[in-house]
Amino acid sequence: MEYNFLKINQTDAVCTLAISAPKSLNALNSNILKELDDFLDHITPETRVLIITGDGEKSFVAGADISEMANLNESEGETFGKLGAAVFRKIETLPIPVIAAVNGFALGGGCELALACDIRIASNKAKFGQPEVGLGIIPGFSGTYRLAKMVGMGYAKEMIYTGKAIRADEALRVGLVNAIYEPEQLMEEAMNLANRIVANAPIAVRYAKVCINEEYDLKADDAIAFENKMFGKCFATQDQKEGMTAFLTKAAPKFQNK
Repeated sequence: MEYNFLKINQTDAVCTLAISAPKSLNALNSNILKELDDFLDHITPETRVLIITGDGEKSFVAGADISEMANLNESEGETFGKLGAAVFRKIETLPIPVIAAVNGFALGGGCELALACDIRIASNKAKFGQPEVGLGIIPGFSGTYRLAKMVGMGYAKEMIYTGKAIRADEALRVGLVNAIYEPEQLMEEAMNLANRIVANAPIAVRYAKVCINEEYDLKADDAIAFENKMFGKCFATQDQKEGMTAFLTKAAPKFQNK
């Protein structure tokens, strides 16, 4: 599939994806979501970390495309919501870690996109918000679900009910982002973070992501049992043997993703 709204750069095991629709500040429409969905299905096997950002200096993703949504009926609105939610769920469950490098406005669908990623880092110019109620709608790409899990129900309700946008420092305070950087440092720091992940055993990283995602809604005993099972599976990998042998011999491990 040819992509008109995605800019892709592969650097060794790290893939950087920039959403690029500058006239609308990278707002998400059906075409962009379909391109993103296709891209996620065709990530190269050597990719170990995906970085998602927005093209340009002003915006990560400024929201969903209001010009497309304005005349939707009830059924069409639900279909549009399902499309965005399915794509973001695919990001959340992708076997590799996904870093959101938020370089500007992350509003509405943009905030929801960031929430679907594993780790969020932000420029100090970034702003986050779910302003949908001011448009007569609610967050439609799983924002009511993920935001409450990320920042707590009380703060999520305040953000969603008021539609307020928060700056990067406030997003850091409430746990919405992991770190803040100067705009010119953001992508370098995203790549540094990605490379720190790449340096570790890829199967172990994948299993860790599966555990964190799957266990979140489980009862404690079920979550612990699931972790125990995945922990045991690590010992069936060559990477486990390599990692522990390298540790004992004070050598640098050479993981093979096996």
